[in-house]
Amino acid sequence: MALPAAAAESPPRYAKIPASPDGIGKLYMGREIAQVMSFHGAPWLERAERAQEERPDLVLAALDIKPGMVIADIGAGTGYYARRMARRTGSKGTVYAVEAQPEMKALLEKHLARHLSTNVKAILGTATDPRLPEASLDLAVMVDVYHELEFPYEMLAAIVRAVKPGGQLAFVEFRANDPAVPIKALHTMTEEQVRKEAAVHPLEWVKTVRELPWQHVVIFRKTAGR
Repeated sequence: MALPAAAAESPPRYAKIPASPDGIGKLYMGREIAQVMSFHGAPWLERAERAQEERPDLVLAALDIKPGMVIADIGAGTGYYARRMARRTGSKGTVYAVEAQPEMKALLEKHLARHLSTNVKAILGTATDPRLPEASLDLAVMVDVYHELEFPYEMLAAIVRAVKPGGQLAFVEFRANDPAVPIKALHTMTEEQVRKEAAVHPLEWVKTVRELPWQHVVIFRKTAGR
């Protein structure tokens, strides 16, 4: 006897494929998930050239950070962006800097102490949970991180739960299919792919900032009441 349609098993969310040199052999919505940059690559995050190569000043301007905001920097690395966002939120604001690698979190804490970033709170998350308070964030940001998430659906769902209704979520990703971007292909994303993967969550597209040297910033708003 055939099972009713409602009782039939849903297709698997992820598929296994032969791993490419920079991937983990796991497919999500047509995209192979990239390998994570380990803590050994931390010096690259703090390189002096980053200011001109990526123009973080333009990224921060696009995020429109206001004093007193509560922000999460997911996959914060050494805290390069978390520290800069914290300066913009001021003493009444809070930035949660989330890292899933204990070694990277230790480096993050050293940088925060060195820069006296007292309104940044380092959090050790997991592959599926950033361990953030529910409906607490005005803004969540992922800078060159989302394409490496081992469980993108589950992690994004958890991040969205932490954002207040009407709050925003920003994906900063290296542009795919752009010969001017000197980044390995699996560590880039098209705007179309970002919007496709965000569409399965209660997120509505707000704008895309494309005037950066290598990246684009795709910003969404959490749908109120969902």
